[in-house]
Amino acid sequence: MKTAMKQFLLSLIMVTVLISCGNDDDNNPNNNNPNLVPPIVNLSLNLNLPQYSALNFPGSTVVLPSQGIRGIVLYNKDNTSYFAFDMADPNHFPKDCSRMELNGIVATCPCSDDNNSYGLALFGLHETDQEAFPMLSYRIQRSGNTVVVTN
Repeated sequence: MKTAMKQFLLSLIMVTVLISCGNDDDNNPNNNNPNLVPPIVNLSLNLNLPQYSALNFPGSTVVLPSQGIRGIVLYNKDNTSYFAFDMADPNHFPKDCSRMELNGIVATCPCSDDNNSYGLALFGLHETDQEAFPMLSYRIQRSGNTVVVTN
């Protein structure tokens, strides 16, 4: 009887653990945006190369125009925090004008029907509309002189 009870309790604990486990992407706002479908991104950038060397300095950005949906901007906040965002405006479907323009660390949509602006240092959030979708973000990690961008 005791063995059966132990097996039952062990099974109950295992089921509870499995049910409570979740994917850390479950709460990712990128999964809830009906306007953008995240492309597969897997980049490895050598910061010793001149086109990426700006990422060695805090406050700097590098734009990769041929990656992602409308290009990817990488931002070095303080040499420990790096961010990568798609340059497609997340608050409408991609169209000819939806590639955002970067002015410092603010990305702005040039489409005439909106004035959407997003702060890179604000985690890609819309500057005035807290209900708006944030910029599509990518995972970014620096290891030595290499920055890896994935999703």
